[in-house]
Parts: sequence; structure tokens; C-alpha cells
Amino acid sequence: MNADQVAELMRQLLKEALIVSAPVLFAASAISFLLSLLQALTSLQEQTLTAVPRMLIVVALLLVGMPWFLKRLIVYTLSLFGDFHRYLG
Repeated sequence: MNADQVAELMRQLLKEALIVSAPVLFAASAISFLLSLLQALTSLQEQTLTAVPRMLIVVALLLVGMPWFLKRLIVYTLSLFGDFHRYLG
């Protein structure tokens, strides 16, 4: 396995990781921004006001998106194993 193949594998891996994690990260960032804005407008500084809704949104999104996440990861793994012979020799 040469350096170009390793770089290509890492590029594919990082691309898939970004695609799978992007919806959860975007939702957590958006809800954090909205809750921070709400706290700034109402002068409420309670930490649980931001932590609990953010955790609930992330857990709900993970549960709803789990079939899609698993499908993407399974397709990536099968394509990686399908091209396994290229990386051995």
C-alpha cells in the first residue's frame, strides 16, 4: 500500500465521517444558538436551560436518523471490503 492509497482511504473516511456527523452537529449548533439568544433576550442564566433541550434534540435526531447513518456506514464498509484486494498487493 503506497502513500496515495492511504491518502485516498483517509479522504474517503473523513468524507463519510463528515456526512454522517453533519446533521447532528448542525442541529446541536442551531439549538445552542437559539437557546443562547433566548437567554440573552430574557436575561436567564440557568445552565440547565441550554443543556437539557440540546441533549434531547441530539438524542431524538440520533434515534430518527439511525437507519440512514447505519445505511451510509454499511455501504462504505462494503465498498471498502470490496476493494480490499487493491490495498493488499
